[in-house]
Formats: sequence, C-alpha cells, structure tokens
Amino acid sequence: MPVLVSPHALDSLLTRGHDVRILDVRWALGVPDGRPAYRDGHLPGAVYVDLEAELSGHGVPTDGRHPLPSVADLQAAARRWGIRAQDTVVVYDDAGGLAAARAWWLLGHAGLADVRILDGTLAAWRAAGLPLVSGEEAAPPPGDVRLSYGHRPVIDADEAAGLPARGVLLDARAAERYRGEHEPVDPRAGHIPGALSAPTGDNLTGDGRFRPAAELAARFDALGAGADDTVAVYCGSGVTAAHTVAALAVAGREAALFPGSWSAWSADPARPVATGPSPSPSSPVPSAHDAIPGATA
Repeated sequence: MPVLVSPHALDSLLTRGHDVRILDVRWALGVPDGRPAYRDGHLPGAVYVDLEAELSGHGVPTDGRHPLPSVADLQAAARRWGIRAQDTVVVYDDAGGLAAARAWWLLGHAGLADVRILDGTLAAWRAAGLPLVSGEEAAPPPGDVRLSYGHRPVIDADEAAGLPARGVLLDARAAERYRGEHEPVDPRAGHIPGALSAPTGDNLTGDGRFRPAAELAARFDALGAGADDTVAVYCGSGVTAAHTVAALAVAGREAALFPGSWSAWSADPARPVATGPSPSPSSPVPSAHDAIPGATA
C-alpha cells in the first residue's frame, strides 16, 4: 500500500464515497495537547487522536517516554475512532507528519492494511484550497477492527546495542542532541554507540512534504544505510523515528523501530553513551550521577 496520499487524492477518495477514516494527530514535545488546535480547524470528518493517551502506553523509565500501548487498548481506541477493517485510514498533523507518522507506524504494526500519511499535512490541505471545519465532530459509529501486533519489525535495547556491528542504526533526533550538546528532556545527553545521525527533518522538502523516493534513497545511501543493509531507527521516544521509517518505506526500504528509543536507553545507567559527531567516539559508561539536572525520564 502507498505510504502517502496527496490532499487532492484524499479529496477525490472522499468525493467518491471511498471508506476513509481521517485521524488528526496533532502533537508536539512542548504542546502535547492538540485538541484546541483541532477545534480551531480540522479536515471534515476527522477524529482527534491523543498521542499521549491513545498512541502510547505507560511503564517504567526504561520503557521510554512513549512506550507502545497494549494492543487491547489500541484496538479499543481504533474502534472509538470508527475504524473498520476495510477502511483506508489517513493520518495528519500540522508539523510535516512528525506526529502523524506514529499513528501510521503503530496502526500498520497492529495489522491495518491501508494507512497513509497526508503528504504536506494540514498546510498542504490549506494550500490546495480544501475546506476545514471547526468545533467537535459527532462521534463516529463504533468500528469493528481487530488488531494484533507483529506486522512491522521492532528492536529492543539489547538489539539496538548490537545492531551497528551487523547493520545500521539511525538516530533521527536533531544533530545537536545526537552530539550531546543539548538534551531538553531525557536523563543523559549523547547517542547510542555506533548509531549514525539522521535528523528526521531532512526527510522533508521546504514546504513540509516528503522528498521524492529517489531523493530519499540517495539520502539514506549517503548516510550509509543502503538498500541491502539491515536498518533500525530510534529518536527521543519512538515518535519521530516512525517518520524516518516511513521515509525509508517511501524509498522502498524496510526498517525496524526501537520504540523505547533514547528515553529508554538513557534512563538505564548501565547503558553506554557516546558523544560528539562520530558514531562511536571513546566514551566511558556513565553513572547515574551524570544525568542532566532537571531532565525528565
């Protein structure tokens, strides 16, 4: 199935009466509640999805800030959103798909066959002159979808530690966080030893759309993640890493996701941390005393 759908293609599906369920997944690290923005204006028929409460679970710090929800909880949420097995599900946000990709990845991992990201997201819909509506939507009829995990590859912290020796581990955070110069939320600064810096924002063009498939393939080749490599991706807490998994899929490549990501890795004082621009500079195993004061797990 395609990863992306353009605004005009989505409008055409809706006009033809295609079975489409639209999910508004507005979320940002500093503004986790996207419902006020949803009420101000959203795609017709869209259901607001709470990334913190519905696309994430809860656990100990070493599970990360946004662990996967239980499949039972996700299925219950998907039915509240009105999703049926035959539906095409389209997800969007207002930030280049950085949050919407979490829903794309998670629902695909849970077995939904046709989930697409609105390319260019809300800005592209507006630019196309297509309508928005304000306020709350009426609750959709309950869906009947049945979900089960295991349809996309995942890795855990132990597998992330070993992957650079046999494949490619991409760090999708901003380059300064990778280098350890700035860490706004997690316990320690730096990156997983052996990981390569691959900031998520470089998946997009200047207008917030995904780069063409050939450009994305060239980007990942240049990073050292070739078409024949075993590739996995992490970020801060497993949200924006899904965007890079999606970008790899646009380029025709499969990659695993480390759901716990840096938030899980850095919360475990036994895990080594590398800093600087290189994948594995010499770096001692830090103790818990090296945590950044005031940072949250």
